[in-house]
Amino acid sequence: MSKKITVKTYNTDILIVGGGTAGCYAALTIREKSNASVIIAEKANIKRSGCLAAGVNAINAYIVKGRTPRDYVEYATKDAAGIVRDDLLLTMSEGLNRVTKKLEDLGLVILKDENGEYVARGNRNIKINGENIKPILADAVDALENVTVLNRVAVTEYLVKDNQIYGALAIDTKENVLYEIHAKKVICATGGAAGLYRPNNPGFSRHKMWYPPFNTGAGYAMGILSGAEMTTFEMRFIALRCKDTIAPTGTIAQGVGAKQVNSIGEVYDDKYGNTTSERVYGTVRENLEGRGPCYLRTEGITQEQDRELLRAYLNMAPSQTLKWTESGKNPSEQNVEIEGTEPYIVGGHTASGYWVDTNRQTTIHGLYAAGDVAGGCPQKYVTGALVEGEIAANAAVEAIEEDKGKSENIDHIYSDADFIRDKKKEIESILNRQDAIFTTEQLEEAMQKVMDTYAGGIGSYYQYNEKQLDLAEEKIEQIIKLSERLQAANMHELLFVYELRERLVVCQSVIAHLKARKETRWHSFAENLDYPDSSENWLRYVNSKRDDGELKIIYRDLVKRGETYEHSN
Repeated sequence: MSKKITVKTYNTDILIVGGGTAGCYAALTIREKSNASVIIAEKANIKRSGCLAAGVNAINAYIVKGRTPRDYVEYATKDAAGIVRDDLLLTMSEGLNRVTKKLEDLGLVILKDENGEYVARGNRNIKINGENIKPILADAVDALENVTVLNRVAVTEYLVKDNQIYGALAIDTKENVLYEIHAKKVICATGGAAGLYRPNNPGFSRHKMWYPPFNTGAGYAMGILSGAEMTTFEMRFIALRCKDTIAPTGTIAQGVGAKQVNSIGEVYDDKYGNTTSERVYGTVRENLEGRGPCYLRTEGITQEQDRELLRAYLNMAPSQTLKWTESGKNPSEQNVEIEGTEPYIVGGHTASGYWVDTNRQTTIHGLYAAGDVAGGCPQKYVTGALVEGEIAANAAVEAIEEDKGKSENIDHIYSDADFIRDKKKEIESILNRQDAIFTTEQLEEAMQKVMDTYAGGIGSYYQYNEKQLDLAEEKIEQIIKLSERLQAANMHELLFVYELRERLVVCQSVIAHLKARKETRWHSFAENLDYPDSSENWLRYVNSKRDDGELKIIYRDLVKRGETYEHSN
């Protein structure tokens, strides 16, 4: 029997795409500051979705005693070798402690010392009991009035006309339903992109990666296809992790002061530098030059430190605690082997994402970005994503009020009947197709192999040259054409088809950005063999915009200290 799709229509003041960290906080802010109605469209379930799904054991962006927001800006700027938006970093940093207090008020347990002060971990971190941090946020959202949460509903594209957003289309991942959601303003909070490259652990364990495998770059892809300007996709993120388990290394490095050592016991941290990318690069070089494997030196730590590490990893990466337990050796009896992950595109750690103004509005009018999808503001982590959700929410509420006073008041109910009909037919075609040659999984693996081989993945030690990038571009285009003939047995499989297409769109932008920056500014993050050195001439942003199907590169001057960028379009 032929499968049919039903179209359901929703109307709201503000649509939030993604119910993760930034999305939840945006909803809380909107309802605190206004009577605006809100819809949150969440691909999974808001109770356990996004980067906080499994919890965290520290707040990694906090202004501890003796430090200032400007200190945090300087740290993030240095780590990103200058390619940041100073105005975005400062507005984010100024809100870090405020949103942390709000989390504590909502029920998050933050560790305190005998004087009632937060227990710091380094210059920017505080310790928390954060296994339930996402349920805390979700429960707070659930208690709000006039907020509708659509769980298991995946937004697939924006409704945009004349560079003004009017809502979005979404699919139900269980029922044969296409949603047409009309909104006055839209906040994108979908997260970054994992799964573009071949991961550390292939096959059955490919999901064991640093960044959530369910974050497929949907927000990026929708923005790219709608003509939004994007920034700094060439600043990929590669995490230094515990080998095999891909568990965090920061808890070991900062928690017990473990140094990075090679196979002959030499400390190599200072040899290569201590920025995030340099720590990865040092490990890569030590292995390439025959001094691997590399480790975090935990041998000789105290029994109390053993217990602390075992407990800490149970909170966020239990597989690492299990690995220690199964080996019969505590961390004090064996060093922890480390390796780099595959590259990700994630604006919470690097500067990749939408090109936004200080209100986090993108170049599409009425569309805001917060958290991992917002570019220009690296090292934001959990609290920075919360701040950006707050900033975007406040701006959206204010813009709705401003629209009311305009004589040319925008009619926010825009619908194209032909477009909706064609989209419905497209979905039905995928659900009813019987002649597909390849599966979604096969094309995904092909995509990851191309990116790994030709666009600087693990297999090439994160290195690439222009000829390789040309081949990557050609082969990704071939896979995109093949993906047009995929089939799905149900809506859940249809989601996988869309996720593959999202990743492929992001791959194209990553390749274009890697080609456009003709230097090596961040070792490993963007290791360009044709241009192995950094240059002052490249202290600028590499942006891009899709126009008539063609991706065009835009170079912009740095927004420096004391400067502010606002859109002029």
